[in-house]
Amino acid sequence: MSKITMNTPIVEMDGDEMTRILWQMIKEELLLPYVDLNTEYYDLGLEHRNETDDQVTIDAAEATKKHKVAVKCATITPNAARMDEYKLKKMWKSPNGTIRALLDGTVFRAPILVKGVEPAVKNWKRPITLARHAYGDVYKNAEMRIPGPGRVELVYTAADGSQTKELIHQFEGPGVVQGMHNLDASIESFARSCLNFGLDTRQDVWFATKDTISKQYDHHFKDIFQKVYDEEFKDRFEKEDLEYFYTLIDDAVARVMKGEGGFIWACKNYDGDVMSDMVSSACGSLAMMTSVLVSPHGYHEYEAAHGTVQRHYYRHLKGEETSTNPVATIFAWTGALAKRGELDQNQALTDFAHQLEHATLQTIEEGKMTGDLAAMTTIPDPTILNSRAFIQAIAQNIDNTSR
Repeated sequence: MSKITMNTPIVEMDGDEMTRILWQMIKEELLLPYVDLNTEYYDLGLEHRNETDDQVTIDAAEATKKHKVAVKCATITPNAARMDEYKLKKMWKSPNGTIRALLDGTVFRAPILVKGVEPAVKNWKRPITLARHAYGDVYKNAEMRIPGPGRVELVYTAADGSQTKELIHQFEGPGVVQGMHNLDASIESFARSCLNFGLDTRQDVWFATKDTISKQYDHHFKDIFQKVYDEEFKDRFEKEDLEYFYTLIDDAVARVMKGEGGFIWACKNYDGDVMSDMVSSACGSLAMMTSVLVSPHGYHEYEAAHGTVQRHYYRHLKGEETSTNPVATIFAWTGALAKRGELDQNQALTDFAHQLEHATLQTIEEGKMTGDLAAMTTIPDPTILNSRAFIQAIAQNIDNTSR
């Protein structure tokens, strides 16, 4: 078939280690034979971030504002060991954190359900979408080791110089302390993104936190969510027969375990990080989960929810065969292509994205899969394929349905 053309580029953010290898395989085998790919490329590999003093990450986020749609490969967030391994100038911040802050977005993650890989929670019939606030809290905290006895206070100095103080703790010995913050504007964007996503996908929206303990910080999130819902979304939700409600996160966990899925569970930054891992693991693995950053300003950035698969990468460097699951990275590309097609009214591009998703799931359901899925599937006698062979099997299914 002739290649599908793209009028507007998507922003392509390359990444690190094994996912960078998969990235190229996916382009070679699943995209370039079918699509005249139009991307604005940014290399977010750790070496290039170091060379550019991380300016490339900022440039990629600004390009996403321009073009509205981006797709991102998994990237390394360096620690002390990575500092030595890559001879870094400094311990650069998480690219995801930088991009999320600049785009003012919310991360939506949902498991990719496929026959033969059944959720560990047997009553889950539909995906549970985790909406994770992507700004502030522990990810922008300030921390301090307390060496000995002393007084620690929270101090706010207003623009006019006046101060408000709150005692944190009177230390009688060594300890630790941390401070966190968030912004009303960011919380409002979080609420709008979640509620808009609920309308777009026709799903109920739950928001859960711990306002009974955090009577100002968490309660403020609850109040802003309710205000945004009441003033901007209530009528539309009721018209679509959808529900928004707040509950304590303890109660939300109990409800999630007893529910069938098919709703959006909105959480603060750290809560969303942990709970999305819980849902993905219960549904198979992080390699079977979609992840998209959605901004109320109209920006969409699609990515894999997992990391760079460091262990497989080192085996790859030794020339050993790996069976790394590329499904989440494939779905990052399909999500971006489908959104580009939707915004450009390019139905052929959107249709191809859905065709590629179907071919990917079809390949697994035929019993052809990577090692991680073979270890958990209910399909008898699965065929374990290495990464490239699995991707090529998907391409064969695309070709078969295109004839």
